[in-house]
Amino acid sequence: MSAGILLNATICFAITISSFAFAWVLARDDSGHNDKSKPALWSLIVLWVLVGLTYLPTTVRMIAASSGNQQLDLLMYYIAAVPFSFVSVPLVFFILYVIIGDQRISGYISALFVLFGAAYLTFFYSSGVIGPTITPLTSLFTINSDIAINIYLIGLFVIPTAMIIGLLFLIFLQRMPKRLRYRTALPLVAISFVFDFMLTDMITLDDTMQLAARIFVLIGTVQAFLAYFPPMNLQEKLGIQKYESNLYEKDDGTDFDDDEEADINV
Repeated sequence: MSAGILLNATICFAITISSFAFAWVLARDDSGHNDKSKPALWSLIVLWVLVGLTYLPTTVRMIAASSGNQQLDLLMYYIAAVPFSFVSVPLVFFILYVIIGDQRISGYISALFVLFGAAYLTFFYSSGVIGPTITPLTSLFTINSDIAINIYLIGLFVIPTAMIIGLLFLIFLQRMPKRLRYRTALPLVAISFVFDFMLTDMITLDDTMQLAARIFVLIGTVQAFLAYFPPMNLQEKLGIQKYESNLYEKDDGTDFDDDEEADINV
């Protein structure tokens, strides 16, 4: 097995384990959330499960590529495309629910992204892929459909990314406690980090860039965990010692940047 592909497989496996472990920790913390915050919590759980399900077959794909099994490599690539296509759905639900606080409206709008994902998969599978191209670092496929790529870029990438940026802008415009700002903004930054580099991973034709993208996905996953469960020394450094894992309720603490309470629905 090539050392480069072995490193690639190890990184993919680390992303898988980290994502599943993070989802499990969040699910275990379900009892600590009230009914209002649980929809946002479970949308995040689904998000991290989908990330793990994307990189589990990708791990197998790297192992198959190293052994010269191109059929298994291709099969795993097709399987990984399914969870990858729907990562934006729970992300959109989470952002909308944080902003408007309405589960029904958030569900209806995020369901539109299910249609985008289904359309992407339709063109993706009908057109097929070109490859694999085996390099010392990875196995690369070329998506043989410009329509599929454009659907993903416009419907499943640009819109959710713009929503993340918009929500971050809204957060920094609001007057809110440091703890609330930290536990809302930092997870969004980490999610954006993972989301952006997952796309780079899937569409790049450069093996070095793909490996780098996977490293950054792993970093983003770790960053997301630290955003939700910061170690005590980080809490002390940021002045958020009363940080709680319940991310979506208003904070009644007194460490506001201003005297007025933020009115963002979290």
